Amino acid sequence: MKTTKRLLTVLMTSMVAMLLFSALASAASVEIMTKDGVGSYLTDDKGMTLYLFKKDSPGISACAGPCLEKWPLFTAENLTLPEGVKADDFAVITRADGKKQSTYKGLPLYYFFKDLKAGDTAGQGFNNVWYVVTP
Repeated sequence: MKTTKRLLTVLMTSMVAMLLFSALASAASVEIMTKDGVGSYLTDDKGMTLYLFKKDSPGISACAGPCLEKWPLFTAENLTLPEGVKADDFAVITRADGKKQSTYKGLPLYYFFKDLKAGDTAGQGFNNVWYVVTP
């Protein structure tokens, strides 16, 4: 009986810790940065630029397979937003591949693999289909 109670306590503690970690892992903030030649654009809380793909449709990502190697998904379910950016403009979709992805005004959000540090915008205008997200 004592062992069962201890096991249940350990399991419950582990479950609470996993739920807390999951909530923290999916929490993030979106920031607004400004850059000459680009203007104002959205980034994650580390200053990494967020992009839109012109071939996407509202709620549907056209970037799959090898595309995702160069354009990784941005996913955060609990966002802290800067003043002037509306929470209603953000959502999370489930893609055809089953992965979760955040959207802005219905369009899926991505990073660019060549952006190596905060403030990089190497994906801006890439192939005339990838653009920074303007607030």
